[in-house]
Amino acid sequence: MSAKTTIEWTETTWNPVTGCKKVSSGCKNCYAERMARRLQAMGQPRYRNGFEVTLQPQALLEPLRWKRPRLIFVNSMSDLFHQEVPLEFIQKVFSVMNRCSQHQFQILTKHSNRLKKLGTQLKWTNNIWIGVSVESQKYTARVDDLCCVPATLRFLSMEPLLGPIKELNLSGVSWVIVGGESGPKARPMEEAWVKLIRTICIDQNVPFFFKQWGGVRKKQNGRLLDGREWNELPKYELT
Repeated sequence: MSAKTTIEWTETTWNPVTGCKKVSSGCKNCYAERMARRLQAMGQPRYRNGFEVTLQPQALLEPLRWKRPRLIFVNSMSDLFHQEVPLEFIQKVFSVMNRCSQHQFQILTKHSNRLKKLGTQLKWTNNIWIGVSVESQKYTARVDDLCCVPATLRFLSMEPLLGPIKELNLSGVSWVIVGGESGPKARPMEEAWVKLIRTICIDQNVPFFFKQWGGVRKKQNGRLLDGREWNELPKYELT
């Protein structure tokens, strides 16, 4: 089924895999884990295993039934390049994306090493975007792994942004998203950190998308930066 989403930089989510495991500081207060536990308690069959990594083969063909072109966030409730997701299943996910030229698919991973390792074994049609999460300067090496992947469009998600990132080479990167953590245990994000990344994007001519300030009261804090929304997207075409 198509899942509408409130995530500002996409339109629809598609979860052929659910569940994940924490790998870095950005995972500490994972929203997907909280949601998965809730859905499990409600008896939702896809979340019978809670937040354990679970393949959902019955969901594989869903995008083929969606005729209207749309932006699709792949595995908002998991990580496609998690070690527990077999290469053969990843290839099946890619096969569906390859067949759906009317859609644009957005994949985001923290497992950049595995992404780099498997990248040449996957078919990267122009409608597949690949991104990595970079929550602080400590994890900028993920950008190097990302740029080894033969995809047309690469992007960064700096959410939750947990510290200043002063050095960032965006060569080969087409888009940057920045956002603060939200939820009951949200860690703070400083305005200076956001503006520094925005400056880097402007200097290197990369579209900048500011998702949110986050915090315990996410809606109240909003998403204005210097009095305006920053909703820049990379250039792409829906067929």
